[in-house]
Amino acid sequence: MERTFDRRVGETWIERVSRDGSAARSLDELAVEEPLEIRVDGEPLAVTMRTPGEDEELAVGFLAGEGLIAGSEDVLEAGPTEDFAANVVDVRLRSGMRRDPSGERSFYLSSSCGVCGKGALEYVQQAAPPSAEGPPIAHEVIQRAPSVARAAQRAFDRTGGLHATALFDSDGEMLVLREDVGRHNAMDKAVGALLLGGRFPLPGVFACLSGRASFELVQKASLAGLAGLVAVGAPSTLAVSLARERDMLLCGFVRGETFNVYAGSRRVRD
Repeated sequence: MERTFDRRVGETWIERVSRDGSAARSLDELAVEEPLEIRVDGEPLAVTMRTPGEDEELAVGFLAGEGLIAGSEDVLEAGPTEDFAANVVDVRLRSGMRRDPSGERSFYLSSSCGVCGKGALEYVQQAAPPSAEGPPIAHEVIQRAPSVARAAQRAFDRTGGLHATALFDSDGEMLVLREDVGRHNAMDKAVGALLLGGRFPLPGVFACLSGRASFELVQKASLAGLAGLVAVGAPSTLAVSLARERDMLLCGFVRGETFNVYAGSRRVRD
């Protein structure tokens, strides 16, 4: 079968050891992790460790998730720069960012943490209004969302090493799915994809997460105006507290025929 190039997937030789102790040399596929520098109007803002691909979506989704832009109308263009084009994205804004982030964030985010670069505790939680009212979501839609999203995780099938965020409407139609080595990057890419398409904020839309529901993901969902989150894994205490504060749906352990509702139960219908 012909091999196709994919910036998200790398290869390395490994020793595959069997139960009997024998080993055979084989080629394995890995999720790619590389730094991306996000610039705004030519000025460096942040560096995040990410899986290459959909970098413009990641950059604008990141800005939206920090409350620095309010939608596609704030963005003139987003694209790679001439210097180190593969790993630098510059976002040009119409009238500058909505607040000056200088001193609030250091310029490095790991693939495992999207708030680790915060310069002070008061900047960890961003202000956002309660989630807008929207049509209730049928429990069958919630139960089905993880399997629909999993079927679309092409890079995960090859590597087993990528998180995913899928965005669904209240009827269960998947609007977009993005994968990344960082769970917060996957969320930024998914939100950024819809934002660049002219759809933002996102009332009535919910996110399906391939893993756990952390505080930072609830916060990003809140700033995007999402109705809530549906996670295959567990939420954290802070994630539950924030979801309740913002009147969002938060479901965890959505596997098979059961799931737990930690916040926003009124948004679920039979």
